[in-house]
Amino acid sequence: MTICIIPARAGSKRLKSKNIKKFHGKPIISYAIKLAKSSGLFSKVVVSTDSRKISNIAKNYGAEVPFLRSKKLSNDYTTTAEVLIDCIKKISSEKLKFHFCLYPTTTLISKADLIKAFNKIQKEKADFLIAITDFETSPYRALKINKNRIKFYFKKYAKYRTQDVPKLYRDSGSFYIFKTNFLLKEKGTLNKKSTYYHLDRNKAVDIDNIKDFKLAELLFKNKS
Repeated sequence: MTICIIPARAGSKRLKSKNIKKFHGKPIISYAIKLAKSSGLFSKVVVSTDSRKISNIAKNYGAEVPFLRSKKLSNDYTTTAEVLIDCIKKISSEKLKFHFCLYPTTTLISKADLIKAFNKIQKEKADFLIAITDFETSPYRALKINKNRIKFYFKKYAKYRTQDVPKLYRDSGSFYIFKTNFLLKEKGTLNKKSTYYHLDRNKAVDIDNIKDFKLAELLFKNKS
């Protein structure tokens, strides 16, 4: 068994109260808590937040909130690794082999995704697993503006067809799995023993604004 940590601060800038905004009638964080608990993987589901309101909602849906995160670790520049390490130390779970990080706006993946990903990191004896997904369009075909003129950012690929450029992926914004000692020592930086779990784009809407939120609602409705 391991522990799932859900980082959910109050001060989201682009979409106010994003982590508890009503999503099909329930606070969006409730879906992440339910998902984690339904997987059967975790001895605890812990929410790290600086907000009493988020804390109360999380507790109502079955998560533990053993402390309120400091304001120092709740600003726009705080890294996820810093939040996770702070939580691990506060709940004294350093001796557990693995910790999950599940983002509070994750609504489209299934418990099977968590289970398969956990099996993969163990089978491959990896230090870190990141849930990835495809780009909608290749970054190698990116354009940039310079002095009111437009040109390719990557000149090397200017004459390539989209299907011929190297395949790249992005962080899905859904979840990570860490070996605990690796996270504590290396702060979660990608290394040679990092692996991935691939998610379909329809499972990987990274919610930053109201457009993303509405898309996630639509995909969730269609999935249901």
